[in-house]
Amino acid sequence: MKPPLPPPKVCLIEKHSENKSSKLILIIGVFHGEEPQGEYAIERYLRENDLSKRNNTLLFIPCLNPWGKERDNRTNANGVDLNRNYPTKNWKITEKDENYSGYSPGSEAETKFMIELLDKVKPDIILTLHAPLKCINFDGPAEKIAEKIAKICNYPVIEDLGYPTPGSFGTYCGIERNIPTITLEYDDKEANESIYCKSKVVFDFLSKF
Repeated sequence: MKPPLPPPKVCLIEKHSENKSSKLILIIGVFHGEEPQGEYAIERYLRENDLSKRNNTLLFIPCLNPWGKERDNRTNANGVDLNRNYPTKNWKITEKDENYSGYSPGSEAETKFMIELLDKVKPDIILTLHAPLKCINFDGPAEKIAEKIAKICNYPVIEDLGYPTPGSFGTYCGIERNIPTITLEYDDKEANESIYCKSKVVFDFLSKF
């Protein structure tokens, strides 16, 4: 078994709120390298909006999988699907295909980075940005927030995607750590302008509620 490669250069951007009772909202783009929409939406939002006067603190990771994004590849440099590598109760080793779980739970540098970050910042809500299923999925106590985001995006809420996801980030955070965790699945055939407009309203909602 080959060891994982060194940690990627993952960019963290934090926008603090002056509200002492603010929630911390973690927003993550590009778990999968062939799903770049989240990075586009986050970076444009940061360029075009003043986040100095918001109720909540936003912590952005525009691109969790820079190696995969550079190569339009779902997996990381070790061929691991980062959304199957978390040390959940249901983790299992899988075939070495595009959903490969890695040789052990939490084996990947990107996964270790996220686990350490979660322990450090203790987010109140997590939003991950994926494609192409055109829906809102959620894990843990997130149904009400998911429904509001679904109305903004005009996407359906789907709690069960209809296929197993052992070792997923949603299971690790939402089900096993009880952090409201929402997955926004963009329509990958949708224009970037439309994706951004939806994302802006979602980010604004999370920053202010």
